[in-house]
Amino acid sequence: MDKKSIIILAVCFGLFVAMNSLVPKLFPPIPRPAAPTNAVASASAPGQNNVAPQASAPTASISASTTPVFAVAPNVREELAVLKNENARYTFTSHGGGLKLVELVRYPETVSRRRAETQADRFATLNTRAPAPVLALLGSDGLQEDGVFKLTQSYSTIRAEKTLSNGLTIVKEFQLGTNYLIEASVRIENGTAETITLPTRELVIGTATPMSAEDDGMAVGISWYNGKALESMSSSHFSSRGFMCTPRTPPTEYRAGQSNVVWAAVHNQFFTLVAMPAEPSQEVVTRPIHLPPFPTDAASGAPTRPLQGFQTALVYPQTTLNPGEKFERRIFLFAGPKEYQTLARIGERFRNNLDQVLGFDQMFPFYSLGGFFAKGLLLAMNTLHNALLVGYGWAIIIITVIIKIIFWPLTRASTRSMKRLQALQPQMTAIKEKYKDDPLKAQKKTMEFMKENKVSPLGGCLPMLVQIPVFIAFFTMIRSAIELRGASFLWVADLSMPDTLFYIPGFNFPFNLLPLIMGVTMLWQAQITPVSPGADPMQQKIMKYMPLMFLVFLYNFSAGLTLYWTVQNLLTIAQMKLTKAQPAAVSAVAKPKK
Repeated sequence: MDKKSIIILAVCFGLFVAMNSLVPKLFPPIPRPAAPTNAVASASAPGQNNVAPQASAPTASISASTTPVFAVAPNVREELAVLKNENARYTFTSHGGGLKLVELVRYPETVSRRRAETQADRFATLNTRAPAPVLALLGSDGLQEDGVFKLTQSYSTIRAEKTLSNGLTIVKEFQLGTNYLIEASVRIENGTAETITLPTRELVIGTATPMSAEDDGMAVGISWYNGKALESMSSSHFSSRGFMCTPRTPPTEYRAGQSNVVWAAVHNQFFTLVAMPAEPSQEVVTRPIHLPPFPTDAASGAPTRPLQGFQTALVYPQTTLNPGEKFERRIFLFAGPKEYQTLARIGERFRNNLDQVLGFDQMFPFYSLGGFFAKGLLLAMNTLHNALLVGYGWAIIIITVIIKIIFWPLTRASTRSMKRLQALQPQMTAIKEKYKDDPLKAQKKTMEFMKENKVSPLGGCLPMLVQIPVFIAFFTMIRSAIELRGASFLWVADLSMPDTLFYIPGFNFPFNLLPLIMGVTMLWQAQITPVSPGADPMQQKIMKYMPLMFLVFLYNFSAGLTLYWTVQNLLTIAQMKLTKAQPAAVSAVAKPKK
């Protein structure tokens, strides 16, 4: 690497470090429009009826809220009930009569950079510190009132019941199952002598939250399945910064679906909470909510910052209940890790493609093809880990070598094609010089000359395009593979997270070593890559320093991904060195016709 490359690399890294401080000053975020908060509502007075029956007919209706919020009467003691099995600890609350917290006892909350500091007594959680429990019923004060339910617990069942002042009774039941499943039901009974019209209602399925203070929240979001394809929403939907960090007014909610919501999920990078109704719901709606920050992690030095969650609910249409009538919604809940084998088994049982919550089939622009490769790479990585008894870091390296061997013929052909084009460059330059006054004719003669010598400008690019689906599949697989969580390699304690060694004082910016090594190998590879014939000097410089952009994009990605890319670069450099040592077949070069 020359001196200029080192200077440019240092300057780019310095600007990247200062970006977190400069961007908020240059582009201050636009405040989010004021919206109703989860403020505590006053309880209805005893005996007060929120339904106003008309004198002409025994019919009543409950007015709908503009923006439903979860509310509980003040100073009401919260009762908790806990169910356990081999997979998780489930905490239910009387406030809202739902599932308040899921603790996954097989997964620690965080994995420290020093493995001895891993806190085994704190587990990964779902719906963490969310204001509304799972299956909280929203839509009207007449359906919530004081929001307090009576809990009844049996061996593996929780029953939450509440009788409203208008005569309606709401009953929720939760039954623990296997494979992180919970069978739940929500029943509304009309115990009055009049017909009651219920407004549009929302059943909260949970809140997507970051996993820990080190989680940047980029993987936090929601997904839902419409029976044919997966649709999703990420945190960028509610961002106050638009294209090129320009400020914008963020939306207040995300709403989708047309009576085709087969299942909906809230998730972070490795864990998900999925609601699978027996019948598709009308819509799915998501709203951002503010969460209390995680306490400062003294060991890592990560700064304390405010957090954002995404409360998501299934939407059901207006319903009329006749006297003595009742209706029930049955919903299966999955609260656990995004582990492919488990999700595939459940998806086969319910025939709903639940494994798509991994997001493998949403890789642009190859969709199902990329998903196929991602699943194959995930299974291959697990097979190597189990069969050869090697760590996941070495499994990634072995897979990278195998992929390079498979694509070796294409890579060799690509390099030889570029070398042959370089050998023909003097003749092609002569053609352009001869017809410099007629660019179209110069292009035509150049193509004829290349055809006579059996070379193509696409010869060096086509093999690379063929490898793109595999690369994207590897990229997506490594980012979401829960098997890499807590897997160590050399100085890296967790391959699913950046290999942060320390935070730069004064900037609160992480120093990640592996991406810097990757950037050096990318620059090295760019230095020895043959220049495309006919490329102007400016284009050559752009291609030469293009790797710096990838360094910026991948700096905070998982160490498993940067390990893969670093090994990929080193193998590519070795291939170029090997191919470069072989002479190019240029003996049959033809001269341009006069």
